[in-house]
Amino acid sequence: MPARLPSDRVAHHFSPIDEEVAKLLELKVQLGGDESRHQFTLKTAKGTRDYNPKQMAIREKVFNTIISCFKRHGAENIDTPVFELKDFDIAGQYDPMIPDAECLKIVHEILSELELGDFRIKVNDRRILDGMFAVCGVPDDKFRTICSTVDKLDKMSWEDVRSEMVKEKGLSEEAADQIGQYVSLQGGMDLAERLLQDAKMSQSKQACAGLTDMKQLFSYLQLFQVTDKVVFDLSLARGLDYYTGVIYEAILTQTGPVPVAAAQNGAGEKAEEGVSVGSVAGGGRYDGLVGMFDPKGRKVPCVGVSIGIERVFSIMEQKAEASAEKVRTTETQVMVASAQKNLLEERLRLTAELWNAGIKAEVMYKKNPKLLSQLQHCEDSGIPLVAILGEQELKDGVVKLRTVHSREEIDVSRAKLVEEIKRRTLDV
Repeated sequence: MPARLPSDRVAHHFSPIDEEVAKLLELKVQLGGDESRHQFTLKTAKGTRDYNPKQMAIREKVFNTIISCFKRHGAENIDTPVFELKDFDIAGQYDPMIPDAECLKIVHEILSELELGDFRIKVNDRRILDGMFAVCGVPDDKFRTICSTVDKLDKMSWEDVRSEMVKEKGLSEEAADQIGQYVSLQGGMDLAERLLQDAKMSQSKQACAGLTDMKQLFSYLQLFQVTDKVVFDLSLARGLDYYTGVIYEAILTQTGPVPVAAAQNGAGEKAEEGVSVGSVAGGGRYDGLVGMFDPKGRKVPCVGVSIGIERVFSIMEQKAEASAEKVRTTETQVMVASAQKNLLEERLRLTAELWNAGIKAEVMYKKNPKLLSQLQHCEDSGIPLVAILGEQELKDGVVKLRTVHSREEIDVSRAKLVEEIKRRTLDV
């Protein structure tokens, strides 16, 4: 059957505005989500593609990791038909930068736990961008079009971006050069402090408000212990117009060759140290979006993050293919095996005992399987333990428990077998 995995949107801290938040999430889907500007490998429609057991195991791990993190941060489920994003959104009136910092912490936790590789989370603020454009001499009516050009800096050189601004968008060379001086800057709280003292940026109230919040954001990120991966990057623009404050994007970096899918997704033909291989998450603050579609015009402050789930799947699958490590396709804790013939009934009896005790157990569907075949099945499937029965074990009231990886074997009394299996598979 085609695989049908849940695509739940997750929101946080619900209030009487639940209905508006639900509308907001549906609207974000219609707008294409935060990942729409990135190129992705074309996929068949949901429900028409089959996944093999290895792919399904990887996908289940990714979903469990993301959902577990969301729930750890107090999320509630909203079921909507979203395809390839997992969202965490916080709606409500809160003090500045506290929920924004939590969203960045969530991204840090998910990417760290999935072990996709080295990553960076770039942050900026639309108010800082707009203030920068104003002090650099960009006309008001060109803010959005120039912003969309700056947004291409992750895949185009500054020379090409500058050329587009001047030759295609009609911006003066002087304004473009001033923008170039700012968008090359990266840092943390120190950069925000420096820009607050900058002769030009300090002239913009909008930019100063964004920079003040950026300082506050980094103070919270320090408390959350995630500043090692977060960088204040003035080149980050994100093209969607509904952002009103902080914006962020998580990218994977690597030192080795770019995976095939990443190259197809626009990451370039070869990678050097620190080169991005693609965005895997993004989001920001969008305080005005719900009010635009609310009949009463109520303003609902919102901040959120979207995980690019299909991109993550693709990377995880490629890593699994390149690694010698086997991917577990089942959650089976133990295989019940026999070392001799005519022990089918004893194997079935022990298997039933384990099932009744909540142990995930398998038994081979043959009357007299060869022990080697049973052990090989465990190797191939990633089953960590084998409970081996033989005539001597039955006589002594024990089970020979074998650890597949180390091939270590110990005799365990039948009464303590469940406890020993649970102890040995606690982390599996």
